[in-house]
Amino acid sequence: MRATLLVVDDETNIREGLAQLFSMEGYDVRTAKDGLEAKTIVDREDIDIIITDYKMGRMSGLDLLQYVVSTHPGIPVIILTAHGSVDKAVEAMRQGAFDFVAKPPNTDHLVNLVRRALETRELYRTNIELKAEVESQRARSYIIGQAPSIKRIFDLIRKVAPTKASVLITGESGVGKELVADAIHNLSPRKDKPFIKVHCAALAESLLESELFGHEKGAFTGAAARKRGRFEMADGGTLFLDEIGEINQNVQIKILRVLQERKFERVGGEETIEVDVRLIAATNRDLKKEIAEGRFREDLYYRLNVVNIHVPPLRERREDIPLLAMAFLKEFSEENGKQIEGFDPKARQALYTYDWPGNVRELRNCVESAVVMASGKLITIDDLPPGPRSSGQTRNICIPALSSMEDAERILIAETLALVGGNKSKAAEILKIGRKTLYQKIEQYGIGSQEAPASSASGE
Repeated sequence: MRATLLVVDDETNIREGLAQLFSMEGYDVRTAKDGLEAKTIVDREDIDIIITDYKMGRMSGLDLLQYVVSTHPGIPVIILTAHGSVDKAVEAMRQGAFDFVAKPPNTDHLVNLVRRALETRELYRTNIELKAEVESQRARSYIIGQAPSIKRIFDLIRKVAPTKASVLITGESGVGKELVADAIHNLSPRKDKPFIKVHCAALAESLLESELFGHEKGAFTGAAARKRGRFEMADGGTLFLDEIGEINQNVQIKILRVLQERKFERVGGEETIEVDVRLIAATNRDLKKEIAEGRFREDLYYRLNVVNIHVPPLRERREDIPLLAMAFLKEFSEENGKQIEGFDPKARQALYTYDWPGNVRELRNCVESAVVMASGKLITIDDLPPGPRSSGQTRNICIPALSSMEDAERILIAETLALVGGNKSKAAEILKIGRKTLYQKIEQYGIGSQEAPASSASGE
């Protein structure tokens, strides 16, 4: 793919001469007669490099440089001038110019300079791609899963983390909502600032307001000293309110004010405190139903729900059970000084077919219990707690509506393998496909990997 070069000069002969030179060198060339016209082109097209005159009528080359550096970082800018001076060169380089060349330029030198600048541009793009991949891997280090729904969560986390937007995380208890909050904070610009967590359901109504906003000495019986609240402690960072559906209307009003004005007063105090806090909330309740029944403020809901991330229950992403189970197995084997290599076929089938009403948290507890009970190299079905151990040997396969054919095929193969205890020959026979085709599909979809990820896998 050819690089696109923008030539900016108010002298027609120079502009057209450089355009012809670089067209002959194999570049796609755009031209502009001043900085304002160039600014429009840069905003509209994918420009790889800019050569601009220093002194122009409506917008100078230096002003154009400043705009490009601030809005399109990574595009190299070479500045030309007929009024060369050390001061101008130093200023241009300080502002971020790739180089500064006196007119009339030596064409061989300018062509080589452009090539070097494009190499720098390519390195910049590669660096951005690597950073994006690192961020993606960091998101995955908090949440284990390969199901399409989990991949969508990874994508949402990556998009929302750099912003200041409030996030509402929804899902059943135990699905890992707190892990999503951890990932958002740790991938954000606030990652080195405080990350304060409050479990709203664990605090009495009478204490929650004081816990969030603090109190002054003597504000109520037992308030022997001034206390800073969680909003104050989280200033500059992130506050995570878990189970926000449990809070009363009075506290809801104060939270709404903080979101709108970034201000509050301590309980019993008159001093107004300003804070910069990014709020993440989570709930296992249907807040729209709570609003309809008058228990939750609609205006607060919309302030919290700028971005919604819904974490599905484990029964809706069964293909992730083997990954999670092996991660927990590694964690608890090391913790208990045991060398357990995996699960036998019946135990794997039981884990896969059980509905996990407690979600990832229940699976984690199940594997911990099994590790404690196990006496051999493999976890057997007898090592499992009663619930998973007694799960049925057969079950209906659930394929969510609006699934693609690829997703449906992945689920069908994974479910069938689980039901036959991982016997690929038996699975191929049931599915009426060749064993070679089945192996290819297993590899394609990453089904049943027994590799334990090195990252944390604890449930919420």
